[in-house]
Amino acid sequence: MPKLLILSSEIEEYRNRIQQANLANLEFTDQLDDCDIVLGEPRVIREKLPQLPYVKWIQSMYAGVEALMDPSFRHDYILTNARGVFGELMSEYVFGYLLAHEKKIFKRQQAQQDKKYDRFESGWLRGKTLGLLGVGSIGAHLAGMAKHFGMNVHGFTRGSETSTHVDRYFHPLESDSLLSNQQELAPALQSFASELDYLVVVLPRTEGTNQIVDADLLNALPSHAVLVNVGRGNAVDEPALVDALTQGKIASAVLDVTAQEPLPEDHPFWTTPNLLLTFHTSAISYPEDITRLFIENYHLYVEGKPLKYLVDFERGY
Repeated sequence: MPKLLILSSEIEEYRNRIQQANLANLEFTDQLDDCDIVLGEPRVIREKLPQLPYVKWIQSMYAGVEALMDPSFRHDYILTNARGVFGELMSEYVFGYLLAHEKKIFKRQQAQQDKKYDRFESGWLRGKTLGLLGVGSIGAHLAGMAKHFGMNVHGFTRGSETSTHVDRYFHPLESDSLLSNQQELAPALQSFASELDYLVVVLPRTEGTNQIVDADLLNALPSHAVLVNVGRGNAVDEPALVDALTQGKIASAVLDVTAQEPLPEDHPFWTTPNLLLTFHTSAISYPEDITRLFIENYHLYVEGKPLKYLVDFERGY
């Protein structure tokens, strides 16, 4: 009989929601050495992993599972992450800032504070080009939302072209390597970046995505372009971004994630012009969403069928 251990600060809410689902044969346990299923937060799971001798399946409450990817950690279990639940949330976040930029919301707010009746014109999204650096489930949702606004969508991916809302795909030269060699990537990335009005980064944290948004890519963007990062902070070369914004090489940037979180008080981002920081709030893991995902996978688990949203330990996502 499957035994579930929940490792989360919201354990009672998760337990109550799962109990309401009346899942067949599932028992709850609080004992680390008495469970074969774990539902939890990756950083908490990492601390407890050596004490979970019988775990067979771990369901992460987050999309990011880098806390469990260290090669020195045991990987003798099935790991699934949270996918298919953040696309809507991140789309609202991204397009909230895109619309704020086009409609000059912050500029109008400043005019109000300055008591200036300034009727400068708004822009619009129709006809603009959105570039997605990474087109997984979240990127595909963003692409669909972009089409509602009449935008062109370009996508940079390892090889998949599953989203029908992407008008044009760009790929690394080596199709079997995700963003692994900067020299080989540079021509494709610069070609991808050169026509964009907005660049949205939705990449996972892997060695291959480290500082993929570097000075060369930023220089390839048009000067009116806006960068939005809702993936992982490691993807951006932070000194290069400070330089690009300070010198006006790009118009602005919105960062929900940074390389170091929390951001140190002496970090230059606090005073970089035309930069908005939102402190990893673009898509929160809500218990109702994660519970629904867990229940769906539990049914597959007890039936001996392949689970959804499997994580590849070698790729790191």
